[in-house]
Amino acid sequence: MPSTLGWTIKDWQNAYKEGASPAALLGELLTDLDSTDVAWISLLDGNGLAMALAELEQTLEAVGGDKAALPLYGIPFAAKDNIDARGFETTAACPAFAYTPEEDATTIVRLKAAGAVVIGKTNLDQFATGLVGTRSPYGAVPNSFKPEVVSGGSSSGSASVAARGLVPFSLGTDTAGSGRVPAGLNNLVGLKPTKGQFSIRGVVPACRSLDCVSIFALTVNDAGLVSDVMTGFDAGDAFSRKAPYALPLDGPALRRPGPIRRLAIPEHPQWFGDQQAEAAWNTAISQWRGLDVELVPMDFSPMLELAALLYEGPWVAERHAAVEAFMASHSEDMNPVVKGIISNAGKFSATDTFKAQYRKEELQRRIDELLADVDGLLVPTAPTAPTIEAVNADPVTLNSQLGTYTNFVNLADMSALAIPAGFRDDGLPFGVTLISGAWKDTELQHLACQWLNTNPTPLGATDKTRPEETPGAAISTPTVQVAVVGAHLSGMPLNTQLTERFSVLLEQTTTSANYRLYALPNTTPPKPGLKRVAAGEGEQIIVEVWEMPASAFGSFVDLIPAPLGIGNVELADGRWVNGFICEGYGFDGARDVTEFGGWRAYIAALKSGKA
Repeated sequence: MPSTLGWTIKDWQNAYKEGASPAALLGELLTDLDSTDVAWISLLDGNGLAMALAELEQTLEAVGGDKAALPLYGIPFAAKDNIDARGFETTAACPAFAYTPEEDATTIVRLKAAGAVVIGKTNLDQFATGLVGTRSPYGAVPNSFKPEVVSGGSSSGSASVAARGLVPFSLGTDTAGSGRVPAGLNNLVGLKPTKGQFSIRGVVPACRSLDCVSIFALTVNDAGLVSDVMTGFDAGDAFSRKAPYALPLDGPALRRPGPIRRLAIPEHPQWFGDQQAEAAWNTAISQWRGLDVELVPMDFSPMLELAALLYEGPWVAERHAAVEAFMASHSEDMNPVVKGIISNAGKFSATDTFKAQYRKEELQRRIDELLADVDGLLVPTAPTAPTIEAVNADPVTLNSQLGTYTNFVNLADMSALAIPAGFRDDGLPFGVTLISGAWKDTELQHLACQWLNTNPTPLGATDKTRPEETPGAAISTPTVQVAVVGAHLSGMPLNTQLTERFSVLLEQTTTSANYRLYALPNTTPPKPGLKRVAAGEGEQIIVEVWEMPASAFGSFVDLIPAPLGIGNVELADGRWVNGFICEGYGFDGARDVTEFGGWRAYIAALKSGKA
């Protein structure tokens, strides 16, 4: 086995910092990899490696030889074989369909520009149609823990090579759950981005309006780093989207800015008789309750109905649109199960398609109303783990069961992150998926890090210990922290000016000891003024620090009457944050109430006649 087995991106980076060369490490890796491994469809050969190293050298020269400017310098990765990469055929697991691309897919372009090296293309359910990993003429990819169990699909090979630690990350695609189900069944992190966050140009489409390139990684940190590199608008992709500067303030909670603290869970989860999966879920739920997260049991029937539309409704016709010309002349070269599924497109008319679109919008509205007060969802990634033999005996039913909690996500325009959640009693991994609204991807990463640091599992199917997860990405939507000292405190008359802007209370603390507090005359409701004074002349004053969306900050400031304003306030721990200050003239005739330590105590004393 390769000496780099189970290395994370950081391990590869450290090796290069210590003097290792890409030629040596990647050469050794390719020598050790088995080209007959069913997870691979193709691997770099010697000439291919030489060309890849020459391209890497050119990339390095373009940044003046500064390896630090290439966050993925010399890092190997694998790509699902429906993603174009120069030097490899693209087969989509159908040899008769194979072609040699002249250009890299946009995602590959961006990874190479960061220094990454694609070393091979991986097996998949043919034309990315399936969640099982068995529908390929190159062979069924076995589970990395138990070979008789499915690996999950359609991104089966990408999950397998990442789980076994052959590469630190790999690319899949995800239309119905193909970037999540294999992650759950192989103890991986599976990042399914917001639709349009990663370009799909150069990807063989499955359902083009729903397709996403996805990431498999051993850690959340690595998935987040790769995501940062791949994110970006692509004018050449009609489905690419620019990330908004700020999320809307008037949508349901999971589509608004802010951290994720309340998660909906299925009120009556479906397990299809898999008692070990049910037990693993119950264990995971009890552990989640130990975190600073509220779990809210909820009726998932609207999500399940939306999920059913993907394969039982006219969206299957979009799969037919992707391969129509090929299927017309080469249907005999297709996997019979895949051909049967796509052939169902003929059952639906244009009228059926519009009716289904209307139903999708109705369900979307119901789901948004149902999730109005939660920040996200927590679901089992896969409710069961069937054997390859069982799937071969009943390929459609068992495939559908695997998509129970994944199929609705792209139709509902949500982001998702599959993460490890322990092991079943039979030794198979069990995974859960965090789901929130579009562009809440980094919020999911922050919560996933919190979970994995508290409940770590080994890295994939290796014996490597999980390192501390420390999300590097900032929260998706810009926020502003504001220290309030008076009428905006919790329970005080003007607090609604914060809450109606979906602000979140972060903490109650105090200022540094360099302030005095004054009750300003002739203000309604009564308001204080905070005055900074020389060292030794002030006291610590109680404040609350609130976090609000940056897009709401201007309207908040506009409500503040003179002589008050927003400036910089020093907290007891030395931080400086935005906070209420008062112009000098405002203190004329004001009463010094510093002795009370805070505005709430002064108001209470005033009402009781003790002030």
